[in-house]
Amino acid sequence: MKTYRTLLFDIDNTLLDFNAAEEQALQLLFANHDIPLTEESKKRYSLINQGLWTAFEENKISREQVVNTRFSTLCKEYGIEKDGKLLEAEYRTYLNNGHQLIDGAIEVIKNLNCHYELYVVTNGVSATQYKRLQDSGLYPYFKEVFVSEDTGFQKPMKEYFDYVFSRIKELSVHETLIVGDSLSADIQGGQLAGIDTCWFNPQEKKNDTNWNSTYEIGRLQELYDLLNVNNEVASVQV
Repeated sequence: MKTYRTLLFDIDNTLLDFNAAEEQALQLLFANHDIPLTEESKKRYSLINQGLWTAFEENKISREQVVNTRFSTLCKEYGIEKDGKLLEAEYRTYLNNGHQLIDGAIEVIKNLNCHYELYVVTNGVSATQYKRLQDSGLYPYFKEVFVSEDTGFQKPMKEYFDYVFSRIKELSVHETLIVGDSLSADIQGGQLAGIDTCWFNPQEKKNDTNWNSTYEIGRLQELYDLLNVNNEVASVQV
């Protein structure tokens, strides 16, 4: 097994359950504005949102365009006129409080912290990501957090990883592994940056892209075997 020294972790749907946080935030937002939240409208929002974030990852639009137009775009489809920027601000307050953990996240990160230098690499809004990491209890185990909003770049851009690498002392790309759920952002980004990649794929999705990961896991606990780490190094107090 290859030896690593530095582990880079994505946040959303890798360590924190973004889907659960998003569901909670959408329910609160739509209820407050008397907008029906049906399975159909949630699906349409998801498609609009994913399309915008994909365009952001491809450097076609800005992060501000993503977050400030997704709700107004959805509302227009249903004949509702709403200020997308105001809806986003309210949604953000709800989302900031969503810090549900992926199964095993706190235990795995605490144990890996005894053996590796851990860093967060995430696209998103800085204030939201920092608050969710702190509220979840994960924050103290990372040496540094790199949010796209702060860097001026985003995954999978090589410039994003260049920014990250320049701020990690004595980093060796050959001893660095990125763990994330996104083939487009994490796996593609890791390959463009010249590091090994681990695709977190608990739903066993099919990979229809050209970006193949070095490793694939369905549970975070599988990192113990992959990295040859004793999973009883640290006990967790919750």
